[in-house]
Amino acid sequence: MFQFVELSLPFLNYLLFPTIIIFLLFHFLQTKNPGRRRLPPSPVGVSFPILGHLHLLKKPLHRTLAKLSTQHGPILLLHFGSRPVLLVSSPSAAQECLTKNDIAFASRPRLSVGKHLGCNYTSLLWAPYGPHWRNQRRIATLQILSPTRIQMYGSVRTEEVKFLICRLCGGTGENGFRAVEMKRVFFETVLNVMMKMIIGKRYCGERESEEAERFRKIVKEGFEVSGATNMGDFLPNFVKWVGLWDGIEKRMERLQGLRESLMQNLIEERRKMRRDDDGEMKGCRVMADVLLDLQEIEPHYYTDAFIRGMMQGMLSAGTDTSSATMEWALSLLLNNPHSLLKAQAEIDAQVGPNRLLQESDLSNLPFLHSILKETLRIYPVAPLLVPHESSQDCVVGGFHVPRGTMLLINNWAIQNDPESWPDPSEFRPDRFQAGEVEELWRWLPFGAGRRGCPGEGLAMRMVGLTLGCLIQCFEWQTAGEEMVDMSEGGGLTMPKAKPLWANCRPRPILLRLLPTL
Repeated sequence: MFQFVELSLPFLNYLLFPTIIIFLLFHFLQTKNPGRRRLPPSPVGVSFPILGHLHLLKKPLHRTLAKLSTQHGPILLLHFGSRPVLLVSSPSAAQECLTKNDIAFASRPRLSVGKHLGCNYTSLLWAPYGPHWRNQRRIATLQILSPTRIQMYGSVRTEEVKFLICRLCGGTGENGFRAVEMKRVFFETVLNVMMKMIIGKRYCGERESEEAERFRKIVKEGFEVSGATNMGDFLPNFVKWVGLWDGIEKRMERLQGLRESLMQNLIEERRKMRRDDDGEMKGCRVMADVLLDLQEIEPHYYTDAFIRGMMQGMLSAGTDTSSATMEWALSLLLNNPHSLLKAQAEIDAQVGPNRLLQESDLSNLPFLHSILKETLRIYPVAPLLVPHESSQDCVVGGFHVPRGTMLLINNWAIQNDPESWPDPSEFRPDRFQAGEVEELWRWLPFGAGRRGCPGEGLAMRMVGLTLGCLIQCFEWQTAGEEMVDMSEGGGLTMPKAKPLWANCRPRPILLRLLPTL
């Protein structure tokens, strides 16, 4: 039986008086300096207990968040479960976050994808801001991805592009055209380039060993799993105990274990080659050699775990992003054949009929460069920039942002905003040549600030060389009568929902160059 207790009036006064005092004190502290405590606006009436705004999120996530920003403003405070999230969707707000507040937002949130794809938060992409990350960034910028080092590996990229061209020449169908799944060939080409730069050996080809096939599948599955949202990242511990997200977590852990084992085997293989070297490797130093040299000087700091983290970060940041960009670019050109013909005419005029396009030609091909920039504008490889997290209180757009808030910059919304980009859904490479808009802070496919991608130069060279050579050497058609399906799939790098199949046929220039490739 429940027992009801009657409270006397003095007792109520005893409770009421301190409550009023606390309320007035709290109100005074808030109004004393309202500018510092004014939080960003949030969608009203749609936040649920425990879930917060998670129930609003639907795929593709960047489009869902863009709609929220259109309805409620370019600076929003959301709650993904128990985690506060600052959503930014305007160039001015993004600029403020990545310049004035660059240090405050220089760290990363602890998410499952950072734990597993980022080697337990040790990779350059996911490491928290601090001395360890600054040292990684220094090594990447000055030793691994410096202009001199990128130039040094130019022959690797050229060799793999030639291999790709020869691969596409094999076999023909009706009218000399051959149907090819471009998603796979782009991915394998870039993976080979990255692996030859990192460890000195290629892994993919038409005749793969069991080891190479297993490696390719693990890398590919890792990218797919990285795009899966682990809701356990955003919910309180007592909800995680239910175990609804154990499947994703266990799959990530299994893949991370396989990746670390493969990377360690590659390190041991390279270490053995260095021990057995008789001077033959002096002209073929790879990225792993740079890290192993550092390990010999400071073995307690540059451990194998450090090297694995750097290698895994380079592989994950450089492979799927570049191959996806190539696939989107060719899809756009197939749907806009006048732009494809214009790019071919530019290459024919600048390069001529007697040699294959080289990286040194890219600076003389402004329309090809505009195609790449327009592709990255419409379909950025990171529609939501990799999340940041505030390590201290700061102010964005006049709003107070508390410490520990996750920052999401909706780059897709910024780059497809009709106020900044006239007719944003149209593929118009000429806009970059005509100076139609000011690009600064309206075009951020590689991020900016301390956490900006250090591999931008490498990516633009790789994508430009590959796409340029395919345009120069082949005629291209859609695989069917319909236009290419441009639906977006899920994942960190916004892949196409349906892999691109295209028909290609060698142009006369390729028939002349083929014996020299």
